Amino acid sequence: MTLTLHEGNVRAFFDAPFNAYPPEIGYVSPLKGDIEKMLDPAKNPLWLAGNPYRFWTVHRGAKPMGRIIAHMHRASNQRWGWNRMQFGFFDCADDRQAGQMLLDAAEGFAREHGTAELVGNFNLTAMQQCGVMTGGFGEQAYTDMIVGAPWLPDMLTAAGFAPFFPMTTFEVDLRKAKPVPPALDPARFTFAPIRKSTFPERMEEARLLLNDGFHDNPMFVPLTADEFQFQAGELSTILDPRLSSVLKRDGEPVGVIIAIPDLNGFLKATRSRFGITTPWHFLRYRMNRKRAVIIFYSVARAAHSQGIMGAMLAHTLERVRGAGYETVGGTWIADENPASLRQVEKMDGRGLHKLNLFRKALA
Repeated sequence: MTLTLHEGNVRAFFDAPFNAYPPEIGYVSPLKGDIEKMLDPAKNPLWLAGNPYRFWTVHRGAKPMGRIIAHMHRASNQRWGWNRMQFGFFDCADDRQAGQMLLDAAEGFAREHGTAELVGNFNLTAMQQCGVMTGGFGEQAYTDMIVGAPWLPDMLTAAGFAPFFPMTTFEVDLRKAKPVPPALDPARFTFAPIRKSTFPERMEEARLLLNDGFHDNPMFVPLTADEFQFQAGELSTILDPRLSSVLKRDGEPVGVIIAIPDLNGFLKATRSRFGITTPWHFLRYRMNRKRAVIIFYSVARAAHSQGIMGAMLAHTLERVRGAGYETVGGTWIADENPASLRQVEKMDGRGLHKLNLFRKALA
């Protein structure tokens, strides 16, 4: 059947990876409603801020077999001195022609805007899912981790893209990791759990600590309150207060760790859609939670190099272990961030997946 390119079809954009990947790839989609919100120009703060974007799907007959979005993040370009268009959600069946059609569409949009390079995956900014999987295929992923097929890196290199900025996801087996004794003075340090009753206050503290602690990290752009709320606002429905907290020293926030139960089993069982069996699947998931995932952790710059990060992580892992979880995953850490990689080693963690960004210079 002939391949055709379609633009702006939200349903096909959601459906494409389910058609593109066999079960052994291990792909798990965000919720259908979350994909719809990400693409909605009236809801996503990135589009409300005037950042241009377009998205496409490639179809074989009536069936979508691949997808991609091209988008500009003007705040990133301004802060880092780039002239960059980003791509994201690049998922495609093992069909070189289909992949080329998608990448050509994104490149054409980038050229229309006069940008100097096309870089991705960014789904949709660096603080959400980031990168293209280049290693660790077959390892079971956690919530908020990118999963891709082993043929995608070859598609990108064949289209003129080059890998850079290597990253690693990780996993800690709490059944094997050695307990670490407390290292924070309880007279000065307290952990404020993130509960539904304190969610707005704690999450604003979390945003400010994220922006402060990540300020000098490559590619990072401080999140506005609207952006953070859009990305994290619904966490209150899935939070386990034993996993996430704001660390305070003498009453002032100095650190934060956001961890949630891993949702991938629930999402896989429901195919990321709401239906009549969803409540049953959710109850089953709640009763059998054994996996958690760290979304991010941050310490204020004024408190760096004081042992707070390691102590905060050790405390959290012991709480997670005590809550009955058996493993903890961690979203990507840049390979050029040795301090964070050392923290993984201290937790007896192991690398799970390898990721890279891919870029193409545009003449």
